[in-house]
Amino acid sequence: MAEPTASGETLVNVSDLKMHFPIYKGLFRRKVGDVKAVDGLSFDIRRGETLGLVGESGCGKSTTGRAVLRLYDPTHGTVSFEGTDVAHLSLEELRKIRPRMQMIFQDPQACLNPRMTVGAIIAEPLIEHESMSKEEREDRVVDLLNAVGLNPAYINRYPHEFSGGQRQRIGIARALALDPDFIVCDEPIAALDVSIQAQVVNLLEDLQKERGLTYLFISHDLSMVRHIADRVAVMYLGKIMELAPRETLFSDPQHPYTKALLSAVPVADPKIEATRERTILKGDVPSPSNPPAGCVFCTRCPIAEKKCFTVAPEWRELNPDQFVACHLA
Repeated sequence: MAEPTASGETLVNVSDLKMHFPIYKGLFRRKVGDVKAVDGLSFDIRRGETLGLVGESGCGKSTTGRAVLRLYDPTHGTVSFEGTDVAHLSLEELRKIRPRMQMIFQDPQACLNPRMTVGAIIAEPLIEHESMSKEEREDRVVDLLNAVGLNPAYINRYPHEFSGGQRQRIGIARALALDPDFIVCDEPIAALDVSIQAQVVNLLEDLQKERGLTYLFISHDLSMVRHIADRVAVMYLGKIMELAPRETLFSDPQHPYTKALLSAVPVADPKIEATRERTILKGDVPSPSNPPAGCVFCTRCPIAEKKCFTVAPEWRELNPDQFVACHLA
């Protein structure tokens, strides 16, 4: 596990996190197996930093984010928030710590109640967790709308009256309502137009500087992760393949899967683009209910050896602050 650097202490520490969903079949609904959505993740997030979590669709990124916040009860492992194991708290204890950990969801339309006004949506967590008068709540909602760049005059409008980018700003305002320390951003720009994505990411960066926020930024957009993240974790089939500082990962990737992902990102310079080698992965991603016996990437890895198919690679620190799960790295 990475030690905290001089830039800040560890705020969130995840150790051997597993999230398995049972599979039932037949008339008597017998359990026949598990979908191993998250299968033994260990990483830390330092106070004030943005950890990017990338990988292709279905690899378990969103499930990881929800398990870290205890929106799902983890099958195994610990999630320590400032030394408190969130994964094993009682519901009453979890409620006390919940205001400090929030989430921005992927689909801004699906996560906002269409029957509630914007003011009511943002004020809802304040009603649940804070003792405020109605006037204090209204002032707080106005401050939050200003903070995310929305006109406070919109306070009595409904979500359907806003664009996608504006709806995502409402979701961000709701996440900020209780002054959290840690926010999981679950693909917050995936459902937005390209022209709006940069605005939302810049807003997240500005809010981080102003409020000292810590982010787990989940995305499949490598160029956006390179822009916003301090460190990047690359995930495949429920496991982390590589974890490194942003510049190290993009300039000197060690895992074959990381190299394949980066080779798919186009370069703006046509001369460089013409000479680059592409790594084309063959085959399909194995089922998370029946992953390969050794390395989970072995069935698609261009350099896999016999050992890779039988022995799971050790999670090790290859270079300072650069971790990788690969026999051949």
